[in-house]
Amino acid sequence: MIVIINPNSTQSMTDAMVATAHRTAPEAEVVGWTSTDGPPAIQGEQDGDAAVPPLLELVKKADAANAKAVIIGCFDDTGLSAARALANCPVIGIGQAAYHLASLYGARFSVVTTLDVSVPVLSTNVSQYGLDRNLGRIRASGVPVLDLERDRANATERVRAEIKAAVKHDDINSVVLGCAGMVHIVEESDDISIKLIDGVHAAVRFATML
Repeated sequence: MIVIINPNSTQSMTDAMVATAHRTAPEAEVVGWTSTDGPPAIQGEQDGDAAVPPLLELVKKADAANAKAVIIGCFDDTGLSAARALANCPVIGIGQAAYHLASLYGARFSVVTTLDVSVPVLSTNVSQYGLDRNLGRIRASGVPVLDLERDRANATERVRAEIKAAVKHDDINSVVLGCAGMVHIVEESDDISIKLIDGVHAAVRFATML
């Protein structure tokens, strides 16, 4: 069993990640758990800090249930190190998974995320993972996380515009989608002439291998 833990309290985001996981690895047993005591969305360090304690309780629960892998379903990789210290199985952050997969597609990638407040967190993570030399740029689209559901058409177009700017200006081989709520964009972007990396898809692939 692979457990996807959504550190925020928005159930629809959990459902979307599980649906992506089932399309990615239909042979795998994947379940999604929502942190009902977490913030509705994780946007920046303050939200991330608030999300960690209830997230870790779910990690303990997954470990007790003999999960084969745990996926932290937030692109900030919220609580990832602490979760790994608690669990006996692999714990994968969708951000880290996406960065590593992107580095296999070519020397350089850019990230398109939601708000400016998320950029410092992501930049620190990329550096800690030793992949800062591969990073073109982290671009904020100006789209709040929950707008990816509440105002999907407009939010998607704004994210797509930032992706196209990255392709034009950043000298990259791929673009990483920097939010779990962007899972649909890969399927709706046939006109974008570069590899798009979704963290949920990447994390599920790594989980099944591990």
